[in-house]
Amino acid sequence: MRRLQLRVNECVVLRQIAEEDAEEISALIDRNRVHLREWLPWLDNSNGIHDTARFIGRSLEQAADDNGFTFAIVCDGVLTGVIGQHYLDSLNRRTELGYWLDALHQGRGIVTQSTARLTDYAFTEQACNRVILHCAFGNLKSRAVAERLGFVQEGILREAEWLYDHYVDLVVYSMLKSHWALPPSVLCYLK
Repeated sequence: MRRLQLRVNECVVLRQIAEEDAEEISALIDRNRVHLREWLPWLDNSNGIHDTARFIGRSLEQAADDNGFTFAIVCDGVLTGVIGQHYLDSLNRRTELGYWLDALHQGRGIVTQSTARLTDYAFTEQACNRVILHCAFGNLKSRAVAERLGFVQEGILREAEWLYDHYVDLVVYSMLKSHWALPPSVLCYLK
């Protein structure tokens, strides 16, 4: 099977995940467990390579059903995180994105540029009109990604996500195709 790849910049490529990524993604999750657990509610259900393989299997089924893609974020040949579409609603022409990144690779613009590239792909190749991001209210780094890219804050879903022992509010951001402008830092790498 040929994997979809999206070039983000000279160092970063989004590569559709595949079964052979299970060990590397599982190890990355384990190295970042404390860091990721602060905002991602699924960590306690991801306990090794078998859980990661199941996630990849579901992601591949989702792609085969034209319901969105999940990508490895590869920086200089190293898998550093995951970004993907939670779903692709073709009828209403919308998708929702989610992402996580290795703590050692944060602060370099990798997630911002990867989100820009996947947003652009949704608008140009998947005929989406709307791209959505949900970020925990207190997750300022994730919210900054949306805000740097010009996503509009639409509101707050109160106590919308269970995070291990408490609820967190989710901030809803969206970008419309009519308002989208791909950042020049990503635009120059598109072919």
